[in-house]
Amino acid sequence: MSNQNLGLETQAIRTQLERTQYLEHSVPLYLTSSFIFENAEDMRASFAEEIPNNKINSAENKNGVLGIPGQITELFPKKERNIYSRFSNPNTSEFVEKICQMEGAEDGYAFATGMAAVYSTFAALLNSGDHIVSASSVFGSTHTLFTKYFPKWNITTSYFDVNKPETIENYINPNTKILYAESPTNPAVDILDLELLGQIAKKHNLILIIDNCFATPYIQNPIQFGADLVIHSATKLIDGQGRVLGGVTVGRSDLIREIYLFSRNTGPALSPFNAWVLSKSLETLPVRIEKHCENALKVAEFLENNPNVASVKYPFLKSHPQYDVAKKQMKLGGNIVAFEIKGGIESGRKFLDKIKLCSLSANLGDTRSIVTHPASTTHSKLTEGERLAVSITDGLVRVSVGLETVQDVINDLKQALE
Repeated sequence: MSNQNLGLETQAIRTQLERTQYLEHSVPLYLTSSFIFENAEDMRASFAEEIPNNKINSAENKNGVLGIPGQITELFPKKERNIYSRFSNPNTSEFVEKICQMEGAEDGYAFATGMAAVYSTFAALLNSGDHIVSASSVFGSTHTLFTKYFPKWNITTSYFDVNKPETIENYINPNTKILYAESPTNPAVDILDLELLGQIAKKHNLILIIDNCFATPYIQNPIQFGADLVIHSATKLIDGQGRVLGGVTVGRSDLIREIYLFSRNTGPALSPFNAWVLSKSLETLPVRIEKHCENALKVAEFLENNPNVASVKYPFLKSHPQYDVAKKQMKLGGNIVAFEIKGGIESGRKFLDKIKLCSLSANLGDTRSIVTHPASTTHSKLTEGERLAVSITDGLVRVSVGLETVQDVINDLKQALE
């Protein structure tokens, strides 16, 4: 029985490090900055990343990476020998291995935050003079990277309209290296056709990078549609309880190798403690996501029928303009609902001030429902014109639907809208 033959839920729960001599049931924390070597040759070989032949690909593992006695299992060859926790750590390796299995990726690297994952992924792969083609609707901090910081190194970005994917190829130049998108997008919940993006990237020999944060590996696997790399802010639904920060990039091993070497030298590594928390969080990801999505659909249906709401966007509402695409590539609709309040920015302010149960926060993916006003928070660095170009109007509200009794969430939204 191999990892690939197991269900996603089983992989999320049973993929774990080799047990120690204490035969613990749950993986321990490895809170150490560094690791020791047996002798001079061991130290030399470790820094040279030479792995003994009997440790590559498979080994007789008494307790099993899957926790099943006698299992023949694949280890983590590149990170088998830990040197320093900025490079790798048992806890971060376990977390990355779980994400790789769930996404169908060859390798990965874990970061201190989601934005560290975004920045390091691009910085490791791009050179001065390179060009990015990106969906116009991206997270505010990602937009700032593209428009404020990358130009300092002569790295330029062109944006395509998420509602006009037929125009993407118009922006591809001879120096274009990366095609990038979020799907669903933040915060307008637009859907990009991942299969189409994969075809375009392959045709033009581009690296396709997809931010899969809103969907999680449980709902959507971009690699199946042609993505080379997948990025997650693990701070969001992967943690799911608003406790820790984290990020991860997984995908093609040759690209991850470059990202690993860049990160090993620049230091954005995920802490072992946060990796342990996130790895445990993955054990409950499927059941949490199922409930999040069930609640979110009910909230979206309520909002769609509320007279004070001008419009609602949720991937699994038939009114969503990319509903058919969402159904093709997503298992469920996610937990994010975007809606436009009638009356513009003043009505939006009144709505937020009247919220009682839901939290006012810039985070998302928590057990607790959160309402956010993107124009004044997550996307406040954008000009009004830039916001409107990506469907962020003054009255747009993003709801991250949590795990409360859904009628309580609906009642709170209802009274705030009156």
